[in-house]
Amino acid sequence: MQPSLVELGERLRRRELSPVEVTVDCLTRIEKLNPLLNAFITVTAEAALSQARVAEAEIGRGQWRGPLHGIPLGLKDLIDTVGVRTTAASALFKDRIPAEDAELVGRLRGAGAVLLGKQNLHEFAYGGSSLVSYYGDVHNPWNLGHIAGGSSGGSAAAVAAGLCYGAIGTDTAGSIREPASLCGVVGLKPTYGRVSAHGVIPLSVSLDHVGPIVRRVADAAAILQAVADPGANGNRAGAAQAIPDYLAALSQESSSCRVGIPRQFFYENLDSEVAAAVEEALRVLQPMVSEMRDISLPVDSSRTLQSVEAYLYHLDFIGRTPELYQPETLRRIQSGARDWPEYTQGLLQLKKERHEIGRVFSDLDVLVTPSIPIAAPAIAELKQNPDLLRPRELLLLRNTRPFNVWGLPAITVPCGFTRAGLPIGLQIAGPHWQEAAVLRLAHAYEQATEWHQRSPAISAALLDG
Repeated sequence: MQPSLVELGERLRRRELSPVEVTVDCLTRIEKLNPLLNAFITVTAEAALSQARVAEAEIGRGQWRGPLHGIPLGLKDLIDTVGVRTTAASALFKDRIPAEDAELVGRLRGAGAVLLGKQNLHEFAYGGSSLVSYYGDVHNPWNLGHIAGGSSGGSAAAVAAGLCYGAIGTDTAGSIREPASLCGVVGLKPTYGRVSAHGVIPLSVSLDHVGPIVRRVADAAAILQAVADPGANGNRAGAAQAIPDYLAALSQESSSCRVGIPRQFFYENLDSEVAAAVEEALRVLQPMVSEMRDISLPVDSSRTLQSVEAYLYHLDFIGRTPELYQPETLRRIQSGARDWPEYTQGLLQLKKERHEIGRVFSDLDVLVTPSIPIAAPAIAELKQNPDLLRPRELLLLRNTRPFNVWGLPAITVPCGFTRAGLPIGLQIAGPHWQEAAVLRLAHAYEQATEWHQRSPAISAALLDG
């Protein structure tokens, strides 16, 4: 089993391993496994090896930059990278080469990360399956016949299979947490605005979040530390917010934590195996916290903002070259035209809901729910029944989407497997700007269980062969 990102960072700092040999190992894994997973669209092998050599020399001179120095990472392919195509998994942008990096990419480079390339996704992030992509379907490393989720499906599949030590995804309705849960890894959606979205191709500017997909909670803390933006630049999130030491927060006690369980909506109509795994996870959490009680939360099911804002971004493109979109993506984008009259009211409602959700945390510290109501669906089922795709995606994203509306930080951590060997996730959410509290409880749960220690058989079997 590969070490975690944080563990690897320490070994690199002590010069027990070289960033070059670690990068070569990841590139070898990509070469062997990506033809099956279809997780990467573009692999920047030469650039990655060059970055690794620079990191090796810097560390050798005692110029260690921190936990990401020399660590191979991937980027969802709607995050701009200077000189490297950023396609959004669409024929429309297949030759698009940005002139500058997204702001968060600059922060990763400053932290010394090695960037392996750009990862496959659901076209323009408009879906939760990663089956609608100009570059083909993404496959789940736990079972290639099942979806990896979306829209950050390639990022989650790559992390789960060990093709990289972490990835940056985006999340508009659950597109970090849903694929992370379905692929058995950790996915963190920070507070709206905590990580800049400047240089990220938008789906819905009011709901888009950017964050890490990794194998351990501590790894999420390390990446968030590097990319967090104290000024919330580019995300219209208001006043600057101080950035705490996220890794240090993990070692603090969670015994005073007060947990709310929103049974209504979030725990309804769950697959029986998901329900059983989550109830067991709650039993594990119970002795770690000071209080755990059921609560009620009103949930807004409107998708007006996403619909209209996606339509506005793409309006000129679909007017000129609609044939360059996948048909299902084009249909979803065009549906935004009918919601336009409700847009202004939708913005006002969003502002109200983001303010009012704060009251929930007057006597609570976190909320805990199932991440996803069902396990990863079979690809064949969705291909053979196209009318099932959107309803199934909406079900997959049901429990994650409200936290985008509220703008709250939320994380998914593995909490079990179905009898068929498909992962199940637990979601923990907290108040605005309190990623540290969310990470702390998630880390405590992770350390009390063994789910994070499992790896897909595909990785070990093919590499050993």
